[in-house]
Amino acid sequence: MNKVLTVQDFIFKNVDINIPEKGSFTWKTPSNIALVKYWGKREPQIPKNPSISFTLDACFTITTLEFSKRNSGEKNINFDIYFEGEKKDDFKPKIAKFFTLIQQYVPFITDYDFVIHSRNSFPHSSGIASSASGMAALALCIMSLEKQLNPTITDKFFNKKASFLARLGSGSASRSIEGELVVWGKHNDIKDSSDLYGAKFPSTIHTNFKNYHDTILLVDKGEKQVSSTLGHNLMHNHPFAEKRFEQAHQNLSKLAIILQKGDLRGFINIVESEALTLHAMMLTSNPYFILMKPNTLSIINKIWEFRAQTNSNVCFTLDAGANVHVLFPEKEKKSVNQFIVNELLSFCQNNHYICDRVGVGAKQI
Repeated sequence: MNKVLTVQDFIFKNVDINIPEKGSFTWKTPSNIALVKYWGKREPQIPKNPSISFTLDACFTITTLEFSKRNSGEKNINFDIYFEGEKKDDFKPKIAKFFTLIQQYVPFITDYDFVIHSRNSFPHSSGIASSASGMAALALCIMSLEKQLNPTITDKFFNKKASFLARLGSGSASRSIEGELVVWGKHNDIKDSSDLYGAKFPSTIHTNFKNYHDTILLVDKGEKQVSSTLGHNLMHNHPFAEKRFEQAHQNLSKLAIILQKGDLRGFINIVESEALTLHAMMLTSNPYFILMKPNTLSIINKIWEFRAQTNSNVCFTLDAGANVHVLFPEKEKKSVNQFIVNELLSFCQNNHYICDRVGVGAKQI
């Protein structure tokens, strides 16, 4: 059994080696789509309930971290950020906060000046978990620097600490390090699960869920009116919060069995219910808000009609946004893809959509 690590395990251990003067690391890191959602957290970035997600493949962030050793003895954090070729000073506060939160675990970051270059394969801040892939990529680059400073760390520890660090920047980023299914949050039925980092789903997944498809319908490519951070905070005094957290635990227990047995109908029931419950929490918070658009609901109804007429196993899920993730098994890709083109694209902004599927996790490039 893998050891469940504690906060103390992630504090950097000094190693007497030559410290690199300068260099760069680049990681390609996927987004993920939660099947059981987490909504609500406590400091520092601890989920109020566990979640499980499919790691994606075509939706990714590529981040390069350039580093150069300082000659001065200053111990501040200094960096510049470029997103898709443009300098983005408005991104700096969030990343500065991330660096501050992780500094005690990677104190060597104050010895360097950094330049971050990042780009997405999908629209930023539109409900495709751009902060998840972005923060995970940055955490992996920092871990590559730690690996150079301490070559003795194992690959398992490298991934767990990358997830641990990424979580402090964006909770869902903890699930974007590995694949195919990742659990974040302590759950009694999931071996080695932790609130501190994501862990690969430990059981064998039925072939029904191998190469699962996720076609993302871009209903609204603009930025969300309400950030996920604000939405999470509204769960603190939410009248239904405790029952929701209980429900998520129960649904993860059920889904763990479903994934092993290959129960496609059971999968549909849990995943769609979770998506609608997530948005129900938004609808019933104070202040209340709606991230779905009219076309989001039109797509959902079309999927329900198609499933009733054809006995298909297609279903939907939603993140904290208007876009719809259409999930379906590999064996139905021809019929569902035709359905999407014929019936659903008209509800997308400029007919834009992304064909994705379950991936294997981040890669260094």
